[in-house]
Amino acid sequence: MDTLYPLLAALAAYLVGSLAFAVIVSRAMGLSDPRTFGSRNPGATNVLRSGSKAAAIVTLLLDAMKGLVPVLLVRLYGKPYGLEDGTVALVALGAFLGHLYPVFFRFQGGKGVATFIGAVFGIHWLLGIATGLTWLIIAFFFRYSSLASLVAAVFAPVYFLLGDRIQWYAEKPVVFALFAMAALLAWRHRENIQRLVAGKESKLGAKKKA
Repeated sequence: MDTLYPLLAALAAYLVGSLAFAVIVSRAMGLSDPRTFGSRNPGATNVLRSGSKAAAIVTLLLDAMKGLVPVLLVRLYGKPYGLEDGTVALVALGAFLGHLYPVFFRFQGGKGVATFIGAVFGIHWLLGIATGLTWLIIAFFFRYSSLASLVAAVFAPVYFLLGDRIQWYAEKPVVFALFAMAALLAWRHRENIQRLVAGKESKLGAKKKA
């Protein structure tokens, strides 16, 4: 049972993460499938290109909740079932991988930014605030969502290590999960990185041609 509960928790998190809310919300609000226009990425940024700010906000919040809720549930209620920091790490990774490779949508998911930040908030609210503020600052000054996402992802595990024994204990499984998610997020943004280097990346607020 010591192995079964963590695996079940990770599987449940993956299934929750597999709910592609960009597609679900767009369908519910009568909008075009975000996989058919713009960057073709099922995420809040691309939903915004549909012209519906409401749909983009709802998508962003729901995608973040996919990462936050499973991690928070394990942290708050997992100990009686033997779910410790290793399970927190597994659940965070599970939800994140679900968003990237959703079983319900032919494993074609988004880039995981909102779900990543949600999971980080679940690990510790101060870590989430630091990571979220990093995204906002970079996005505000440079106007590139992809750059803000990459910088925030890189700094999240750094912040976690810096806060060790000050605000939390930086347990190795959680450190590994944060670095793994940051690496996967960077991999999913590889085309954005190429466009950033070439000076061709779209800025926030600019409409991208289909």
